[in-house]
Amino acid sequence: MFTGIIESMGEIISLTSEGSNVHIEVKSTITGELKIDQSLAHNGVCLTVVGINDNNYIVTAIKETLDKSNIGGLKIGNFVNLERSMKLEERLDGHIVQGHVDQTAICINIVKEKGSTYYTFQYEDLYDNITIEKGSVTVNGVSLTVVGSKENEFSVAIIPYTVENTNFKEFKKGTKVNLEFDVVGKYIKRLTQGY
Repeated sequence: MFTGIIESMGEIISLTSEGSNVHIEVKSTITGELKIDQSLAHNGVCLTVVGINDNNYIVTAIKETLDKSNIGGLKIGNFVNLERSMKLEERLDGHIVQGHVDQTAICINIVKEKGSTYYTFQYEDLYDNITIEKGSVTVNGVSLTVVGSKENEFSVAIIPYTVENTNFKEFKKGTKVNLEFDVVGKYIKRLTQGY
């Protein structure tokens, strides 16, 4: 379980294929605090630490993860947003994030306005996912509030701190991102289908 509040970024150091899996080596300032078998969100994707080597650690992504997220498109030198799983005694500063990406989206517009940056994302209508105005959504692991909700499209407004401390600063039109829709909304939608 995560909150969508990013702790730091990690740099992709190496990518090693093994069958349909990819072992991802990441350099991070939080590596010294990690342990093997720990869950860690990478752009919102929950992956398990399988190895630690000085300032680097290794996680493994399976075919399902590579197919349904932007993890399969990572290249050496890319940066990923990192968040360790939450502790029960911590504040829930974002919203309930499972680390299970629902699908990807494409950034279709970026507009800077008086201290905020508005990002607009478009996603395919493959899984019947929705956003609502002022609802929560997770983009590359970042907990955000929807400020513009349309069919298969939404916008979010980002403060400068978030832009500078996440990989949002690398986004441009055409950037592929991971989406996790609000778990409460998903349950409500499932319960009301067919009524």
